[in-house]
Amino acid sequence: MIKALVFDVGETLIDETRIWSRWADRLGVPRLTFMGVLGGVAALERSHRDVFAILRPGLDVDAEAAAWKRDDPAGLRNHFDADDLYPDVRPALSALRAAGYQVVIAGNQPVEAYDALVAMDLPADSIHTSDGWGVAKPAPSFFAKAASVAGREPAEILYVGDRLDNDIRPARAAGMRTALLRRGPWGFLHAADPAAADQADLVIDDLHALLPALPGL
Repeated sequence: MIKALVFDVGETLIDETRIWSRWADRLGVPRLTFMGVLGGVAALERSHRDVFAILRPGLDVDAEAAAWKRDDPAGLRNHFDADDLYPDVRPALSALRAAGYQVVIAGNQPVEAYDALVAMDLPADSIHTSDGWGVAKPAPSFFAKAASVAGREPAEILYVGDRLDNDIRPARAAGMRTALLRRGPWGFLHAADPAAADQADLVIDDLHALLPALPGL
């Protein structure tokens, strides 16, 4: 029986459109080009950092981000705020908690994302980031940490994310149940994989679909 749900962040809770658009502008690349290459690496199950290597070979992304911060210290730059939250997040998470489920947020994010998520006052029992833990998906220790902070056995947890490679497969290997969200470039492309239904317990179009599906898991 599922007792807790652990949610990925990027393109599960947060719409990253503005982040990637600002990166495109920063690099002087047309937004369509940037988004198209992002979709390409998503289809190939490659890291989003490969986008920078393709568009600007030799670019030191961390150094560029640091320079961007110096140039625009008050701007959002490569971060997000409450305006980037998908509209179904608050009501869906609230409904899950009202039904007695534990809600945990844990994704591959920098430490700054923790403060941004906390500031949103989301209906969640706890919020965690990979940088805060010192371990990132798809490492097995990330999912072990998620189970530990939830205080649940892996089989009692449903991990919700938008990627087969970073979310569904490693969470399943850790003994968790999984829900693949058709959202963002990775979500739509990975859900179109004929094997997706065999790897995820649920394939959903929005977070509202979770609550009615849970009793059947």
